[in-house]
Parts: sequence; C-alpha cells; structure tokens
Amino acid sequence: MAKLLTTPEVTAHLAQRQDWQLVENTIVRELKFKGFVEAIAFVNQLVEPAEAAGHHPDLAISYNRVTVTLSTHDAGGLTANDFALADVIDGLVPSQSP
Repeated sequence: MAKLLTTPEVTAHLAQRQDWQLVENTIVRELKFKGFVEAIAFVNQLVEPAEAAGHHPDLAISYNRVTVTLSTHDAGGLTANDFALADVIDGLVPSQSP
C-alpha cells in the first residue's frame, strides 16, 4: 500500500501545481473545454495512463467541464501516486482551453 503524505508534503506538492486544489483528503482540478466532444476526448486520453499506473481518478463530466478528483482510496488519502497522476493529467490538458 502506498504511504500517505504528511500535511507539509501535500502543501509542497500543491505549491508546484497551481491548478489543483486540496478538498478534504483529495486534490481536485476542474477543466473547461470548448464543448462536450472535447471534454470526452480529454477523458478518453486519461484511460491509458491511469490504467498503466493502476491509479484511477474520479471524474465528473458536465457538458464542457470535467472535474478530476484524485485520492488513493486504499491508503485513505493522498500519496505520491496522486501527484504523479496529476502531473500526467496536466500534460494532457490542451494549452488552448476556454
């Protein structure tokens, strides 16, 4: 099982990722796209890296918005795995989102 990060470790990781917010024991990023098709295309891009990492985000899709929530459920909070996947997700975000 992955090791839970301490509060200072979480704070340090978040300081390097301005688009992510701490919400209870998760990190959350809301993304806005041109439309539904672009939002779904983004979600589809997440499948392969999430599967490869064995770490799956919680996703909420509302037309052109995708909310990504990360937490290591079996560890009961945030681990290095969450921030590693956040970095992958950040790399998938188009530079031209509305």
